[in-house]
Amino acid sequence: MEITHTSVLLNECLEYLSPENENYGSSPLLIDSTLGEGGHSEAFLTRYPQLKVTGIDADPVIQERAKMRLAPFGERMSFYSGWFDDFYANYPEEKEKPNLILFDLGISLFHYEKSGRGFSFRYDEPLDMRLSPNAETSAADLIKTLNENDLADMIYAYGEERYSRRIARAIVEARRVSAIENAKELADIIYRAVPAQYRHGNIHPATKTFQALRIAVNHELDRLPRVLDSAFKVLKVGGKLGVITFHSLEDRIVKVHFRNLAKECICPPEQAQCTCGGKRRAELLTRKAVDPTPEEIAKNSPSRSAKLRVIRKERD
Repeated sequence: MEITHTSVLLNECLEYLSPENENYGSSPLLIDSTLGEGGHSEAFLTRYPQLKVTGIDADPVIQERAKMRLAPFGERMSFYSGWFDDFYANYPEEKEKPNLILFDLGISLFHYEKSGRGFSFRYDEPLDMRLSPNAETSAADLIKTLNENDLADMIYAYGEERYSRRIARAIVEARRVSAIENAKELADIIYRAVPAQYRHGNIHPATKTFQALRIAVNHELDRLPRVLDSAFKVLKVGGKLGVITFHSLEDRIVKVHFRNLAKECICPPEQAQCTCGGKRRAELLTRKAVDPTPEEIAKNSPSRSAKLRVIRKERD
């Protein structure tokens, strides 16, 4: 089968989340929380023959592609169809706990190039952006229903777009004439709304607005703090948790969460005396985020904004 997406920071993930030299028993378990086309899972299963992997994905279409790719690994590979936060929040107590957990929070190139759901502003596709078929609200629904202020706030908060007000105004004016239901149409509206000099920067002027819509449609930033907490609870003591992020909003959440887990004291700052026992819950295995090498960026340009952070669980 043709593979669309190239997994980022692959060698770094294999190194930092290696089950070797760890007291994980004969068949350690990795949960690939964002399976996609299965690139990370395939690499782990190939490198570590004793490893088992469970792959999670909210999109059944891309998961079917991963199932075909990973079929040669047989019973070492299992699958869960649904959102990762639901998976960890409802993890059965009697079920085997994972030794390793990986999140790659990037959107697969498959969704931009092959899904037909309007993730890319380059294509004449329905403005959908839903990763899960069970999601109720599409990007077109948000464009249609949000008032101008809420639309601008969303674009600024989730896209960090400095021209969010101008873009929101242009969208509202355009939808008075006709409904905006096409990705290319929306991109053209944004292109015309921003200043001329902004149209010729390093990225297309619609990039940040499309990011904001995708995040809002799939509730990505709402899910992240919840799943970091529940995944850490599920992880075995001594196990490792790694997260790959692709923009500052995600990375800030992960960095703060990991630093809090690694604090010696987690009592409120206004509390005069420590009552928590002064023991950290996790060790930071990456003091700073791990970036892709120049060689990887040259071969796979979408990797340029990726950052990997990893912790080891020391206690519940």
